[in-house]
Amino acid sequence: MTRAPPRALFGLAVHSELPLPGLPGAADDAPRVEVRYGPVPAQDGHLRITDEGALALQVPKVGRFLVSGGDSIVIDPAPDAGERELRVYLLGSAFGALLHQRGLLPLHANCVEIAGRAVAFVGRSGAGKSTLAHWFQRHGHAILADDVAAIAPTDPPLALPGVPRLRMWQDALEAAGLDGGAYPRSFAGQDKFDVPAAAQGQALPLGACYLLAEAAEGETHGISRLTGIDASEALIANTYRGGFVPLLGRSEQHLRSCITLARQVPLFRAVRRWGRDHYDEDAARLRDHAEALLGASPNALARTAITG
Repeated sequence: MTRAPPRALFGLAVHSELPLPGLPGAADDAPRVEVRYGPVPAQDGHLRITDEGALALQVPKVGRFLVSGGDSIVIDPAPDAGERELRVYLLGSAFGALLHQRGLLPLHANCVEIAGRAVAFVGRSGAGKSTLAHWFQRHGHAILADDVAAIAPTDPPLALPGVPRLRMWQDALEAAGLDGGAYPRSFAGQDKFDVPAAAQGQALPLGACYLLAEAAEGETHGISRLTGIDASEALIANTYRGGFVPLLGRSEQHLRSCITLARQVPLFRAVRRWGRDHYDEDAARLRDHAEALLGASPNALARTAITG
């Protein structure tokens, strides 16, 4: 089978038999990852660890994936599975496992560039990460990662470029003045669509993380600093495919990575208001807070005032 030239993803050179449209070309010296078709034994249940320590993932009506060594993914498609469905799980769960195997920290987050740094917005599905990232893109900020942000445990930590697209719900598209009919669905049967974003090919130092939350009844919206155990636990809770960690035998390493990152990078809880009436105002508050934070001197950074 003829392969396309290697594609860049999370700082890796991905040599894939499954086409990966939309990903930029990889650098010659990037670490190599092989993605190929091949047999993967059937199994009981969704996940298992093989005798060799690989993670096997089984998805009904899509196929089976075998992720091993941090540099290899084998795809065994189900009958009639399309390339789009295979890509969803390859670029999602399968690569999530591979990132864990490589000792990277994948966060359930979007990353944007602000003042030459990466800023991550973490949160559960539906927290508004992609909608917020689209707001930043409209205001001149590059998108570094969508949904999965891979953080390299360097000093300072680096956010690695992810898939150059945004996954947005139908109502978010309409609020942004976009037509859902112009974009492919992210998942069959869901009103969520893949909106292309300009590829940002350079890893950036991670300057800040914001945990997105919606204000509960009676709660004041605003931005507050998380420190210590609260910050570490927020990173643990928002690790992408965190359920893979104990299966892969990486619980201790993962805990250590989250504690270290919480010490290196300021983490904030950003509470926004319900509805879209105040969306621009709340997004601008986040941008202004991040710009002030990243423009501060090291001493001022430690004393950053919390806005409310």
